[in-house]
Amino acid sequence: MRPWLHLARISNLPTAWTNVTAAWLLAGGALLDARLAWLILAGSLIYTGGMILNDAADVKFDREHRKERPIPSGKVGVRTAWAVGGGMLFVGGTIALGKGASPQITGLLLGAILFYDLYHKQWAGSVIIMGACRLLLYLMAASAVVPYSAAGPMLVLPYAIALGCYIVGITLAARLEHKNAALPIPAAMLAFALLYTPAVLCVMRFSSQGGSPLQLVVLGVVALLVAYATHILRQGGPAIGKAVGWLLAGIALVDALAISNVSVPLALCFVALTPLLRLWQRWVAAT
Repeated sequence: MRPWLHLARISNLPTAWTNVTAAWLLAGGALLDARLAWLILAGSLIYTGGMILNDAADVKFDREHRKERPIPSGKVGVRTAWAVGGGMLFVGGTIALGKGASPQITGLLLGAILFYDLYHKQWAGSVIIMGACRLLLYLMAASAVVPYSAAGPMLVLPYAIALGCYIVGITLAARLEHKNAALPIPAAMLAFALLYTPAVLCVMRFSSQGGSPLQLVVLGVVALLVAYATHILRQGGPAIGKAVGWLLAGIALVDALAISNVSVPLALCFVALTPLLRLWQRWVAAT
């Protein structure tokens, strides 16, 4: 079982839950609506299937550079990984559609995941596709609040874009992890700007619409986490993995920032989840 948990990078899975939940609430959905639970399940299957297919597509690279991964080490068969990952994507997409998610957005999400898995090693610009995957996950969840309506996705679009930018920033940093190289200054500046996008959006919203004290607290935590991570990224080597781990756990903080004016208790739960995710990464690697 543990090789499959590593294959799925299961320590990141709760961030898919917070993504779906935050998008649902921002679009006007009720927390106790049973459809939210189904969408969380759909998002979990889509995320996990995408991660498994990522390793299946990277098997040639991993056999040379990451022999400890479950497929090149022989713990999981490559054909089995393709079958399980593809099946999870199909079932997750089917559940989402059955609970009212937009067919167009769901199709784009599944297509973006497959495109990234197949071509991310060949095309440097695929970091944008990775950001689009989380953006589309947000929009998929929001689209199910009022089925066949653009109202939900439009409400969450600014937050979805901010999250997508944050993910692109993480992906830029993560690409250097296997090289043990310091992040070049231009790339570091770009990653820094992208990682701060959610905080900038929050400041803009706070200035124009007002906000709660909790939002300011979460904003400060997000800013400190990004500052800490980008600082240690410059050290290169093992520090890159540490920084990426914190940034991945920080996805829950980004979602807390998004819903801090919608549900204070849930936002606090998302904040508390962040260090727990970082601890979980010690058992199952996040990258």
